Amino acid sequence: MTDEEREDATSWRDLREFRGVDLSGSYVLGWALDRGSLLVDLDVLLLPEHPFYERPRPSEKVCIRAATLEFPRCESVTHDERGLLDTADGLAALGTGKLANLCVYAEGVYEIEGRFGRITLEAERPVLALSGH
Repeated sequence: MTDEEREDATSWRDLREFRGVDLSGSYVLGWALDRGSLLVDLDVLLLPEHPFYERPRPSEKVCIRAATLEFPRCESVTHDERGLLDTADGLAALGTGKLANLCVYAEGVYEIEGRFGRITLEAERPVLALSGH
């Protein structure tokens, strides 16, 4: 992806799927491909405006909830250094880590950045599902 294309990106902050969520405070726990969808298991940081936000317990500083970020009809997943990731082992090798950014480009191209590197994928709009909801 060119620098010019990156400048035309739409941040996750502008997507309705992530209203009331702070992805930059979230943590990727794992990756999987299931029936044509890329699934990203997360501990997601909820903000007070999110409908499932709960006031943190005294020992907690923020509201963290388990969630799955699904990219339906995922056609390809590419790592900036490792190339095409089309197997469970390839995705598992990405590991875990803090999520730094998620952007969308025209025509369903998404980019996810974090401790695991930069992932580019082609899919339909993401769906964020909180565990237990």
